[in-house]
Amino acid sequence: MQSDMTGAGRGGRRQAALIRRATARDGKRLTALVRKSRAYEGPYAPMVSGYRVGPDYIETHWVFVAADETGAVLGFYALLLDPPELDLMFVADSAQGRGIGRLLVAHMVAEAKAAGIEAVRVVAHPPAEGFYLSVGARRTGTVRARPPAVMWDRPELVIDTN
Repeated sequence: MQSDMTGAGRGGRRQAALIRRATARDGKRLTALVRKSRAYEGPYAPMVSGYRVGPDYIETHWVFVAADETGAVLGFYALLLDPPELDLMFVADSAQGRGIGRLLVAHMVAEAKAAGIEAVRVVAHPPAEGFYLSVGARRTGTVRARPPAVMWDRPELVIDTN
């Protein structure tokens, strides 16, 4: 599914975005977006320092990219189908506050619903919990830290698709 979407962020700035299925050639750009994310600075940095969104991951999962009219990547998400889980969602630092995250979540919900999925699990980066709650997720629990890979507890949420 490819769709043109426009969203307004917190500041009212509108951002046009084309959401399309990622291809193996997007891997390097998606990896760079993850590794450079300001959301993972400081104590969270080790979580993404060696992270890679490779062609095999893109080909195995439902990965969708939001891009502007020039093709610049504004954000992306990865939906795992069995069991249904939002595995990754990142918005470029330069696109924060423009509604891209909301567009990606709305797209993910539509894709999941079309696939017959009733609810999608989200294990969120702790600072992102408020965002997910603002787009309709509900808190279902806490996923405990698993050192050395993950050093902090994370909120577990569910987004219903109905």
